[in-house]
Amino acid sequence: MRRTMMKSKLHRARVTDAHLDYEGSLTIDAQLMELADILPFEQVRVYNVNTGARFETYAIEGPAGRGDICLNGAAARMGAPGDLIIIVTYADYEEEEARRHTPRVVLLDAANKPKKPELVQRCHS
Repeated sequence: MRRTMMKSKLHRARVTDAHLDYEGSLTIDAQLMELADILPFEQVRVYNVNTGARFETYAIEGPAGRGDICLNGAAARMGAPGDLIIIVTYADYEEEEARRHTPRVVLLDAANKPKKPELVQRCHS
């Protein structure tokens, strides 16, 4: 059996911009993508803490170190600059691998900077 598990997340990212007329996606600071193990064009799920909106899109790489988190295209209707969001990736794992898996969690401050250079933690419900 395969299980779908959280692979990584950027926790409490602040939306910095929104571009309705863009083709669509979520621009993420390249440094944050690397820390969270998110590849360009990888599917991401986004949970808006302010509005409760939940949606899927794909990641595109933004300039490193600026903290950019930009909702593009239709995603721009799902939030606004200043909103807090959680960006999550998932992956399928074989049963034994899933039981040993530890997701990568990057906690962000109000400026979209990692609270620690890299934080990997076991998530508990």
